[in-house]
Amino acid sequence: MNERNVPGMLLVGDVGATKTDLAVMDPGRGPGAPIVARTFQSAGYASIEALLKTFLSQVNLPVVAVILGVAGPVSDGQSRITNLPWIMDEREIAATLGLRSVRLLNDLEALAYAVPSLGDKDIEKLNAGDPRAEGNRAIIAPGTGLGQAFLIRGDNRYFPIASEGGHTDFAPGDEMEAELLSYLRGFHDHVSYERVCSGIGIPNIYAFLLSSGYGEEPRWLKEELSSAADPTVVIVDAAMAKDRPCELTVLTLNMFVSILGAAAGNIALQVLSTGGVYLAGGIPPRILPYLTGGLFMERFLRKGRMSGLVSGMPVHVIVRPGCTLLGAALCGLQTKID
Repeated sequence: MNERNVPGMLLVGDVGATKTDLAVMDPGRGPGAPIVARTFQSAGYASIEALLKTFLSQVNLPVVAVILGVAGPVSDGQSRITNLPWIMDEREIAATLGLRSVRLLNDLEALAYAVPSLGDKDIEKLNAGDPRAEGNRAIIAPGTGLGQAFLIRGDNRYFPIASEGGHTDFAPGDEMEAELLSYLRGFHDHVSYERVCSGIGIPNIYAFLLSSGYGEEPRWLKEELSSAADPTVVIVDAAMAKDRPCELTVLTLNMFVSILGAAAGNIALQVLSTGGVYLAGGIPPRILPYLTGGLFMERFLRKGRMSGLVSGMPVHVIVRPGCTLLGAALCGLQTKID
């Protein structure tokens, strides 16, 4: 898909289990200037077609093509969101909505298209390192789930590569994490990094710490959690609160950040990310004080004989919102990324 065969407008989306962000782009104006953008609660719609129909009826613009970053693997033009019961098919979406072209990308693959275009104002630096212009880059994104993607350098450009590495086996780094693994094995046959290092993982860590006697649950927090639609939000807010600190939630986030640092260091080694490692997703910008506090980088760098190698890798938190939409637009317009 390129500008020559998209004379109409391009609809781009970031489709997640919790929410879906949609925007309409005019190819003549470039990928960074949406004409209109809106957010929908994904669970409120029976299918992606129903959601897109609603959006298109609201904006009434001449959309001819769609490119969506979706929170799950994509194979042969089909995808099922990992934490939402939707089955998406490029051909069915195009036929149902009368569109010329539809393309599905893994959401982290879509975001990867945007990474080389990010400036200093779009990122928070955790480790300056010694960036290599020709080096590969890695992205790890704790949101509802744990997304991953890579940018592999070749032929003087970057090639975004999707990954489902968030579902690899969780490897404890100390005795407490070993206890966490044992606890979660009582509920799950397979304990992945996503089970402990994502929006669905934070309540798991909290429940483990509470049941194992590592902290007491205040009555006010118990009441809030009992009626919360999303316990992760309550736990994070309590850990971030300056006027009413909660030791149990602080311990939860510290454990989360430590595991995230280890996981980020793992993928940095796996793809030799000398060009940089990027934290994305909804959680990292929300908990920046925990990420800049030193615990994350301590675990990132704890790689034995490879500690010197990873110490030279730049590490950043992406703080610019809408990067998946930007990346989808860049991909859809076939803009070269350098």
